[in-house]
Amino acid sequence: MTERLVSGKSIEEDTLLESNLRPRKIADYVGQDKIKHNLGIAMAAARQRDEALDHLLLYGPPGLGKTTLANIVASEMGVNIKVTSGPAIERPGDMAAILTSLRPNDVLFIDEIHRLNRAVEEVLYPAMEDFFLSWLMGKGLGARAVNLKVPPFTLIGATTRFAQISAPLRNRFGLLFRLDFYEPDAILRLLQRSATILQIKAEDEGLNEIARRARGTPRVANRLLKRVRDYAQVMVDGTVGVNVAKEALLGLEIDGLGLDDLDHKILRALVEKFDGGPVGLETIGASISEEPDTIMDVYEPYLMQMGFVTRTPRGRVATSKAYKHLGVPYKGKDQAQQVSFWESAPNQIPE
Repeated sequence: MTERLVSGKSIEEDTLLESNLRPRKIADYVGQDKIKHNLGIAMAAARQRDEALDHLLLYGPPGLGKTTLANIVASEMGVNIKVTSGPAIERPGDMAAILTSLRPNDVLFIDEIHRLNRAVEEVLYPAMEDFFLSWLMGKGLGARAVNLKVPPFTLIGATTRFAQISAPLRNRFGLLFRLDFYEPDAILRLLQRSATILQIKAEDEGLNEIARRARGTPRVANRLLKRVRDYAQVMVDGTVGVNVAKEALLGLEIDGLGLDDLDHKILRALVEKFDGGPVGLETIGASISEEPDTIMDVYEPYLMQMGFVTRTPRGRVATSKAYKHLGVPYKGKDQAQQVSFWESAPNQIPE
């Protein structure tokens, strides 16, 4: 699948950019003020006791700063961080090897923690609670128990699918924080900081135009800033002003609300192909040749945040705002009645 500018996922060309722009201290982290406050207190208390920070679970849409927060924790606590992901840890022995390589109070960051193998999770439970590993090697009569002590450590898990984390694993985290989409003023402050680091000559009006179209996502904001910088460098004198930003973003097919071509395809499929819904996510994905998981994880959260799409037990429904944004006459009562009916049945679970 081709990565898009408004996707919350990393792409290779921006890896160095994101690394350079990521803050190292909690004070430099823009936005998520409640999380910063509570996390700062927890880290200060752990440092005073000379203990590892409680295990931390970060969840929310991609691109909001979960990895950045994990690195900040390691930096603030003065320890090393080992980074891996759920799909990369295939066997219990892999997890045991990682845990035994940690030093006291180190941070283990597991991205996509909801994709951990259940057998691997079983190894984590005693390690998280008692810093003790216990698992069976071999099968049948040849099986034997292996027991190992591991140093105290902090597990930081990140996920976009909080509900898919098993209850036993979820309950072993002492700190749970949900990262929300950023307000435009917070994105503007973040872009001002990024422009200074990247030595971009930018006007606040130009940065504000980028902030309005950044989908409330820092990663998207920094990526758009880089693209607008390129346009300003080639087409004008290098200054990112409001007109330059508008022209650059228009060329990238990103509208005034931050919606790109695929967002419009999703909305048009709902409105024009399925009469506003309800329609299942698999059907929407098939109609626009896109993976349902990509729609659900990357695009749908923002469309719902903007009030363009509603979930019902029978599928997704386009709202009147979606019709208005597309310039299509709203059919009105049918969709409104469907949403009203299904919202009155909270015990039913949407697709």
